[in-house]
Amino acid sequence: MNGVQGLSNWRWVFILEGIVTVLIGIAAFFLVTDFPREATWLSSQEKELILTTTRADTVDTAPIAAKDVLIFLKSAKNWLGAIMYFAILVPAYSIAYFTPTIVQSLGYSVVQTQLHSVPPWAAAFGFAVILAYLSDKSRMRSPFIFLGLALLLIGLAILLTVHGASNFSAEYAGLCLVSMGAVGIGGHIVCWYLMNLQGHIEKGIGSALMIGFGNISGILATLAFQKPDAPYYRTGYSICLAMTVLCILSSGCYAVLVWKERKEMKGAEKETARILYM
Repeated sequence: MNGVQGLSNWRWVFILEGIVTVLIGIAAFFLVTDFPREATWLSSQEKELILTTTRADTVDTAPIAAKDVLIFLKSAKNWLGAIMYFAILVPAYSIAYFTPTIVQSLGYSVVQTQLHSVPPWAAAFGFAVILAYLSDKSRMRSPFIFLGLALLLIGLAILLTVHGASNFSAEYAGLCLVSMGAVGIGGHIVCWYLMNLQGHIEKGIGSALMIGFGNISGILATLAFQKPDAPYYRTGYSICLAMTVLCILSSGCYAVLVWKERKEMKGAEKETARILYM
């Protein structure tokens, strides 16, 4: 489409993707149901099953007040969720933005660069699907998140320390590990955090905090890999490594707080006990 309507092909990529995104957003406004009780496409039995399974303990129509936000923000556990997501998105966004740049530094031509930018993402997709299946079967999230963080840590260590044509395979493997670790567990972190929030008020505030705070990482990620740092990009990899360590620490603290809360609730009444997932 290069030259169509006087526009370059790269501009058409953003235009077409933007049009699809806007159309899906408009359709979602009319088609996505806010709460189970409002779902006209569910039977009464299905609605009750969902409400029982999710332990919905608040009225769907209750508005979110400023007091609710302040109470929510007072909890360190809630902030840890936002920090976890922010930290994992820095390497995830960095890989998304700069995979072609990094691959080209390994000695590929422009066309080869585009082709060899695909396998790391394919590996990340496969890893994410496998983790999603296993975590759903085990009803646990944290072990698989820490597995992804371990792969991310190993991949960044390889890219920081291994260079040269003779180490090409190791570098490319490191790039695949980084993609698997960063991209493969982002959704699991969101799921883990939101599953441990109760009712639409907590979930509404929590999702806004996590996504809003987390996406600030895109600003840092765009500045991580600078052309003067080529071909080793030590600054960019060091930033990603620091964020990975931050994600490990915040995830560990969050897991400890959830574990302690689960332990305290063991003697609580079944009807009042909250479901918390590890």
